[in-house]
Formats: sequence, C-alpha cells, structure tokens
Amino acid sequence: MAYLKWVFGLVLVVILLPIAAIQVASERIEVVQLHTIDEAGEPVTTRLWVVDDKGFQYLRVGPDGSGWFSRIEANGQFEVTRSGVRDIYTTVLRQDKSDLVNELMRAKYTWGDSVIGMLTGSREGSVPIELHPKGQ
Repeated sequence: MAYLKWVFGLVLVVILLPIAAIQVASERIEVVQLHTIDEAGEPVTTRLWVVDDKGFQYLRVGPDGSGWFSRIEANGQFEVTRSGVRDIYTTVLRQDKSDLVNELMRAKYTWGDSVIGMLTGSREGSVPIELHPKGQ
C-alpha cells in the first residue's frame, strides 16, 4: 500500500511539475489581459506577454496560431488591459520584426521565455502582432 502511495505521488509530481513551471515562468513578469469575443458572443480574457519597441506594443503568436489570435482576426478590434488601463486596438502583423520581438521577449522574460519555448515548441516562425490604438 505504501508503494502505491509513493508511485501515485511520483506520478502526480511528474504531471504537476510542468504545469507549475509554466505558471511560474509565465506570470512572474508583466502580463497583459487581452479581451476578445468568441463565436458565441461571449467575452474571453487571455493573459499574454507584451514588449515595446519604438512606441508600439507587441504580442506574439506561434506559427500555428491560437484561439485568441483567431478571435482577433475574426473581430478586427479588441481590448487590452495593461497596467490597469484598458484600451481598444487593431493590429498589424509584422513578420519582418520576428527576430527583434523574439529577442525583446527573451530579454524581458529571461528564463521564462526559454521554459515556455521548450514546453510549447520553438519560437521560430512566430508572428509579432503590432498593437495600434483605435483611432491611430
């Protein structure tokens, strides 16, 4: 019986350790809230990393896309809360800035970027999303 408890505990740790690593790596430095609307018209909030360059904010999506990115594309505009301020944005995809945005993300999020990249796949082919405040 003690052996089964030990095995169960070990399996639990093996399952929970990567989840905990992702949580710690992703939430320890600035995270913005992206507010989008799903197909059913329901609001969805996604927590994402953000970097700045030359007056613009940048998000990053993997080459295979994601649900939050699909919602942005479907709706055209969305809201982001950063430092307690919520604004409406549109996007410009900036594939030409992929290397720069990846470098900025690595510099800002340090080992967290490496951990998330290792667990979710390479950053190669990721697409920088330049945020433009509505009206600009």
